[in-house]
Amino acid sequence: MTVCVPQSAPPHTPSGPPKDRGRTSFTVTADGSYAAWLALGRGTGGWFPERWTLGGPEPYAVPLPGSQPEEPDSEVLPLADGRVLIRRRVAERYTLSLLYPTGPGTGELPLGAIECPRLSLLPPAPDGSSAFALVHGERSTTLWRVHGGAFGPERVTELPGRCAGGAWLDRTGRMLALDRELDGRTKAVVVDLGRGGETSPLLQITEESNDRLLLADPDSGLLLVRSDAPGQDRLGWGVLGSARPVRFPECLRMADAAVTPFAAQPGQVLMPEGCAVALRIDGAAGSWVGVWRPSGRRVQQFPAPVGWLAGAGLWTADGELRLPYVTPYVPCGLARLRLPGADGKRPREEDGEQEPGGPPQGPVCVPPDAAAPDDGPDAHDGPDEPDGPEESAPPTAWAAEAGAGAAPRPAPHTAPAPPLWQAVQPTLTEGCAGFPEPDPGAAPRPVPLQQAPLGRTP
Repeated sequence: MTVCVPQSAPPHTPSGPPKDRGRTSFTVTADGSYAAWLALGRGTGGWFPERWTLGGPEPYAVPLPGSQPEEPDSEVLPLADGRVLIRRRVAERYTLSLLYPTGPGTGELPLGAIECPRLSLLPPAPDGSSAFALVHGERSTTLWRVHGGAFGPERVTELPGRCAGGAWLDRTGRMLALDRELDGRTKAVVVDLGRGGETSPLLQITEESNDRLLLADPDSGLLLVRSDAPGQDRLGWGVLGSARPVRFPECLRMADAAVTPFAAQPGQVLMPEGCAVALRIDGAAGSWVGVWRPSGRRVQQFPAPVGWLAGAGLWTADGELRLPYVTPYVPCGLARLRLPGADGKRPREEDGEQEPGGPPQGPVCVPPDAAAPDDGPDAHDGPDEPDGPEESAPPTAWAAEAGAGAAPRPAPHTAPAPPLWQAVQPTLTEGCAGFPEPDPGAAPRPVPLQQAPLGRTP
């Protein structure tokens, strides 16, 4: 089935919104059980979809190649049942299909096509079975349900202006937040799918400010926003439905680096200030990892594991951060980090400190067959201290435990350090069983953060 969308601009006109640079092509389901991305074939130079299983004791990857390599601008979206939705551009339309492993090959179930200038997939829905997309026009944006409907792709609603981003505000998949550019200003709005796509404001710090939603945690209600209301673009945080102002911590402003949140700790019901947030930090030296909590006044910074798919990762409810990585020796790896204080106890103050703008120093991630020995107690034993200075935690070196399928590799020319990250044993396989869909719970309708006064915290 092909659906034609009236075009307000010629197909060749670049009328869509700019790409979201903070979003990685490695996409994880809302329940953390599966992930998908376009992998580059080793030695072939072609792109193919690859599904990762993350819900078991170790990750493993299932390649889902088609009859020919994929275009690099194709998009993939994992579902909770193990299938992968792929969006391809074919001439002046976008085709949608479901991919799944079938023994030695790949099965494909066509869902339909939408003829439009530009179509982009939204983040995975909380129910794990639905999928949504935005069709971008010159003066409006249309929200589509591309999977999970009764008869193929279904149009949900049309919004004036150009929309981008996308974050789910509840666990039922009813409330969707989008960043909408209208009349020269960008504001976050909420689309209520339970009311036929009814739209209402979410963020409006000032009348003249551009207020974007970067990350939302449905359990705690924590919102990470970017706004120029303080005079320049700053990272801030607020709580969904709260009357307290949006705050802009100084520790989230780094002079020589860009900071982008990409994952929030789930399960922190009614505890937004204790919700851990993973940050991607990009500077002249590359990309590394930061961890921050609203209750703290510092950003803990860590060197990224070698081969990290920058901007990708997930938290567990008990406070373990997991980052996917790929190297020539480990085709499917998951680095794990458990921070002190994840259980709610206050850790002791750290001895050293580091300027917040600089990249962490120290050894890179040790390969599995050359793991650094544990010379003593863990050097990282004290994150956020509310009364401490506005600086980041000291750098801590990476280490990795032995993993299956890792090829021998000489040890790096760096001094060993106490282990911080644990590498989960990776394997490759041709198939796996699906996970059941999560049981969605009821969630209240969010209260917009309208006209929130400016607040600053140290």
